[in-house]
Amino acid sequence: MNSNGKSKSSLLRNNAVQTLLASLLSIVLGLLVGYIVLLIINPAGAGQAIINILKNYFYYPSEVKVKQYFGSTLVKTAPLLMCSLSVLFAYKVGLFNIGAAGQYVAGAGAALYCALNLKLPWFVCVVAALVAGAVLGAVSGMLKAYCNVNEVISCIMLNWIALYSVNMLLAGVKDSTSPYTIGIGSVNEAGLIPAAGLGVFFANNKYVTIALPCSVIMAILVWVVLEKTKLGYELRATGINKQAAKYAGMREKYNIILTMVISGALAGLGAAFFYLTGMEQWAVTQTSIPGMGFNGIAAAFLGGLNPIGTIFSSYFIQHITSGGSYVDKTLYCSQISDFISAIIIYLCGFVFFFKLWINRMLDKRDEKAAKTQKGGEA
Repeated sequence: MNSNGKSKSSLLRNNAVQTLLASLLSIVLGLLVGYIVLLIINPAGAGQAIINILKNYFYYPSEVKVKQYFGSTLVKTAPLLMCSLSVLFAYKVGLFNIGAAGQYVAGAGAALYCALNLKLPWFVCVVAALVAGAVLGAVSGMLKAYCNVNEVISCIMLNWIALYSVNMLLAGVKDSTSPYTIGIGSVNEAGLIPAAGLGVFFANNKYVTIALPCSVIMAILVWVVLEKTKLGYELRATGINKQAAKYAGMREKYNIILTMVISGALAGLGAAFFYLTGMEQWAVTQTSIPGMGFNGIAAAFLGGLNPIGTIFSSYFIQHITSGGSYVDKTLYCSQISDFISAIIIYLCGFVFFFKLWINRMLDKRDEKAAKTQKGGEA
């Protein structure tokens, strides 16, 4: 095999390259399936619908509107990124934190209560959200560590407990004319996360705040903790084999609880990064858990379970989710973008099979090349 062939083979064997190819394949197939469904529902507008979903804010001809809605998409990307980091962090330690949704809810409740009822400054509200998410995560962690309760079961139960608890907690700060909480800006300006001039880059979109760069910094920090520190090594070792970690002198129960605490804190922080911008208010009558935590699962797996990869996957998931609002409602429902996201999530489950297929194909090619070279030498 020549040097060019060897370089291509080594490149394809790179785990990051394989993950990227698998994610891109999942996206393309997900969009294709979505387009087929649009064709089945109404072939006349299928092409335009899929284009509108992909265009999102580019739907507007005005450059000002494009910048403003681009900023709004980024505002929603920040909490999604935090939820995906929450799922990713737990998964790296062998835990499936489906409770990121409930921890996000707990964080939202704590942040809004501190901002609206207690009139506290934004940084205190952020800490309160972080602590609320961490506490809820700790409950699942302790149940797992000491009672061997599957974290998926405990997280699902806690999701609903968190939702209705937050609804009751925030009922006291509800707007009298709507089911939503009072706007933070109308009662406590100090409770809003500062923009620090970032809105200028998005046609003065006031909702673009320092939460956006902070979420990216958190993604980098998670990568450093997991890959470059002793703590990250011990957490990952516990996830791979709890008994072996215990034999090696690691505190396996402590590590499980700590993992869920950190995971919950990340999700709670995501809620603060969203609701403290003032972009949306909490509906105290809602009976369904916000999808942000569940979408975090999609972003985590689409990003190849890599903290840096989740930055881009979180944006993509939010991009097509927001793009669903530009679909012609007389022909299709806006949830078609959620359907496409769900298909992409499903296909991400085959990433490992895709990697296995690539490696087997490369092994066969290398084996064939080796036999050919050996025969030539003979």
